[in-house]
Amino acid sequence: MKCIDFDAHFGKYAEKWIAENRAKYKNMDEMEEEMPELYLRWLNAPADWLDGTTPGEFFARYEDPRELVDMIREYHAQSVAVPDQLLERIVELGEASVGPLMTLAEEKSDRALTLTALNLLIELGSERPLALCLDIIDESEAQNELTDVASELLTNLGVKAVEPILSRMPQAKKAAQEAFLDVLCNFPGDDRIYNYAIDAFRRNYDRRALYASYLGKLGDERAIDVLREALDMSDLNYLDYIEIVNAIEALGGEVTEQREFNGDPYYESLKKMK
Repeated sequence: MKCIDFDAHFGKYAEKWIAENRAKYKNMDEMEEEMPELYLRWLNAPADWLDGTTPGEFFARYEDPRELVDMIREYHAQSVAVPDQLLERIVELGEASVGPLMTLAEEKSDRALTLTALNLLIELGSERPLALCLDIIDESEAQNELTDVASELLTNLGVKAVEPILSRMPQAKKAAQEAFLDVLCNFPGDDRIYNYAIDAFRRNYDRRALYASYLGKLGDERAIDVLREALDMSDLNYLDYIEIVNAIEALGGEVTEQREFNGDPYYESLKKMK
């Protein structure tokens, strides 16, 4: 199939409108404010490049989500931007789209395709990708865009994701544990999660700021004393200090003492910006 570049066609439509209406506006900022309305007009205007169909209705003719998911593959293969209208139609078809999207996500042959599939599965609120997302995080050597999307999906699944994640924690690599813990800290009230978070904060001296933010998000007041102890550490840098203070305050504590950080690179760079 020949993939129609919807973005390019809207670009031409917008360029023509700008050329015809530039004199009516003081500057480009004012014109840009009109873009959302212009886009809606374009979506609902019959287009000769679609044989008279409007861009907003073009994909509504397709009822089989497998056909639409195959179109995503073809758009990627031809290096053409996937139209938002195609993605929206897949979501409109609801549960019927989950199977084809799972097939696309599980292929793992192209990260961009996996990202597209997972983002659509997030919109559909499906639980099917749970195991796949656990594997994506488990197999990664570092956090990246794909693990971020996998984490978002797990977070959206709520408490259903907690036990499966906890079962992976003991054997998970450091990067995976970090990503898993970021998800787990959205679900307070479980001592196992609290203990993992406290242990990570104590052990990872180079990641104190990150794990302090996790503890703040977890919302367990027991962490305040551990965080306060860290404020007195001689190797504490300014960034760590700020995040630890923020976490203490998020947990309902208060920090009244001040520390000097003259010479700290991050502190000095902030001073220059003021």
